[in-house]
Amino acid sequence: MAAKRVMFSCVFSMLVALTAAATMPSAVADGEPPPDYADALSKCLLFYEGQRSGKLPPTQRLTWRKDSALNDGQDAGVDLAGGYYDAGDNVKFGFPMAYTGTLLAWSIIEFSEELGPELAHAHEALRWLTDYLLKATAQPNRIFVQVGDPYSDHNCWERPEDMDTLRTTYQVNDTHPGSEVAGETAAALAAASIAFRSSDPAYADELLSRAETVYNFGHTYQGSYGTSLGKWVCPFYCDYSGYQDELSWGAAWLNRATNSSQYQNHIVHGIQQMQMKTQLDDTGREWFFGWDNKEAGIYILLETQKNDSENSRLAEEFVCSLLPQSLSKSVEYTPGGLIYNTQGCNMQDVTGFSFLLLVYARHIINVGGTITCDNNVQVPPSALIDVARSQVKYLLGDNPNNMSYMVGYGAKFPQMIHHRGSTLPSMDTHPERMFCRDGEPYFNTTAPNLNLLIGAVVGGPNDGTDNFLDSRYCPNQTEPTTYVNAPLVGLLAYFNKHG
Repeated sequence: MAAKRVMFSCVFSMLVALTAAATMPSAVADGEPPPDYADALSKCLLFYEGQRSGKLPPTQRLTWRKDSALNDGQDAGVDLAGGYYDAGDNVKFGFPMAYTGTLLAWSIIEFSEELGPELAHAHEALRWLTDYLLKATAQPNRIFVQVGDPYSDHNCWERPEDMDTLRTTYQVNDTHPGSEVAGETAAALAAASIAFRSSDPAYADELLSRAETVYNFGHTYQGSYGTSLGKWVCPFYCDYSGYQDELSWGAAWLNRATNSSQYQNHIVHGIQQMQMKTQLDDTGREWFFGWDNKEAGIYILLETQKNDSENSRLAEEFVCSLLPQSLSKSVEYTPGGLIYNTQGCNMQDVTGFSFLLLVYARHIINVGGTITCDNNVQVPPSALIDVARSQVKYLLGDNPNNMSYMVGYGAKFPQMIHHRGSTLPSMDTHPERMFCRDGEPYFNTTAPNLNLLIGAVVGGPNDGTDNFLDSRYCPNQTEPTTYVNAPLVGLLAYFNKHG
């Protein structure tokens, strides 16, 4: 059964799941210890090994995963083996994958010292992704943005190791543009060039050169990949915010990577377009930060590079909108204290917003400033760090359910996550091939998943309350994604060092 087809059953399955929970094996124990940020950080990075596609290295630590999708790109005459499956399915979606790379790189750039011994694993997780992006962008004016027919994939519940679904390759080019995915890919490559600059300068040079080429393609041939590819990317990762934010985001990262202002005009133009869109929106400004919308991240990134009055105003407007007592608060908080901003994968906003709060707070501390909210109310940067800390602690178990939303961390965590590889028996225990529908009994059972996808952070509570249903029928709550974990890497590194 597929992720997109079972969401309607979430509420209906609640009684069945709760009844079954009384008799099934449980990871529950009394109480929850204080956060072990070091353990959570290690597991947060280990998760990426469970999402790997392609030929796995000898250093693979999640050994229940095996080689998969080795012939990706064959239909287009290119080698596209590698990269990451974005979530609980077996499609490689290039748009959220690139965003994951940008945030992994930003976590390394901002918190390399705090990462300590986990820096090597962070570099490894990022390089697995950027090696793939280099393959996907090897041809001029062309990006291979997706591998896998999403409808074929979502109609099956099978392991990536022996999937028989269509591995169709999708691309954008000069006649079918995709400026948002080009801008995000350029951002990922540029940010990664900074992250690898000291450890592998030759690789960093290659990444930066490719970032410039990819950005120029996206800027020259402007248009949305949602229009060019239609139903193959929508509604899965359709771009709802427009592509100007990605072009500005890519330009901002290129300015930082090149230590120049050569892309400044592109940034200014993109921000003007975003501001016009906000003014035309009758509902007023709504802040988001994730694979689709980069606006808040742009203002924070620009402000940490160069003091500019307009960027400062917009960055402050954003962070003030997240403070629980602020008059301009634009998000809700659950009774237990979790940021609530979407009925989709809410934890994406939790980790993304918290990361931006922390980065901005550190910047304000470094320049000896304060934040001004609500008609000249002065807010210390420590208040932003406190909010970010509260969100991470909630995620790790300090919540009304006494439940960690990271698989394998703490005494109680989700047991039935919406993830094919985790649900199904591994190749070690079931070497015989499993076909499209062979996995349905494992999906429908109320028994825990067979394989622990350690470090996977699920979508979590998403209805404005602290309610959580541990059920595969609720992918918005129980499906993990690569882009939820990426900003969490930096957060966990910081709190591990500074508490």
